[in-house]
Amino acid sequence: MRRLILACLLAAAPALVAASEGAALPGFKTDLTNRAALQRGARTFVNYCVSCHSAEFMRYARVAQDLGLTPEQVQANMVFDGGDVNQVMDVALGKKDGAKWFGQAPPDLTLAARSRGADWLYGYLRSFHLDPARPFGVNNTVFPNTAMPHVLAPLQGTQELHDGHLKQVAKGDLEPAQYDALVRDLVNFMVYMGEPAKLVRYSLGIKVMLFLLVFSGLAYMVKREYWRDVH
Repeated sequence: MRRLILACLLAAAPALVAASEGAALPGFKTDLTNRAALQRGARTFVNYCVSCHSAEFMRYARVAQDLGLTPEQVQANMVFDGGDVNQVMDVALGKKDGAKWFGQAPPDLTLAARSRGADWLYGYLRSFHLDPARPFGVNNTVFPNTAMPHVLAPLQGTQELHDGHLKQVAKGDLEPAQYDALVRDLVNFMVYMGEPAKLVRYSLGIKVMLFLLVFSGLAYMVKREYWRDVH
């Protein structure tokens, strides 16, 4: 019984930590079968995240392979440092410089969706608000006192927090629905990065199920033929 209680507490720990950090999290539905969405998320990730955050367990070539892109497309549109498409998604920003400028080094994001959860990331990227007391002038309802500036503010605009509710006070380049769609695609891509083999498993799983279905039919036909003359 003690082991069962401990297992339940450990399973609930991520949700308890997330709830203690800030506001309630919105629901997020991952869709790794939507290649177009993953490609859009990859574009946003390399344009807005990789300038500070690395994804050092992910290679550009693997992204090209899984997302249906050619190495030439990835080289031209995602590798901005002139490196090779086979390199990992690293950044030039050193950890010491990152800690000096932001108070702590920006974390690697390869496994962020697995450690934080897709709901947390989706809520976090939509919940920045103005706060003059913070170093970069913004805070976050999901992760209070975050050290990260709101890098997507030109797209979302700015929000203020009133009585626990976020209210947009300045428009960005995108309408609210467009911004939510962009964040959804970005989080979807980060979920993919956390376990790229999921795409392989999905494809292989369908093939295995079809094989078992055909094999079951053949086995049933053999069984009927074998027992046909047995009385």
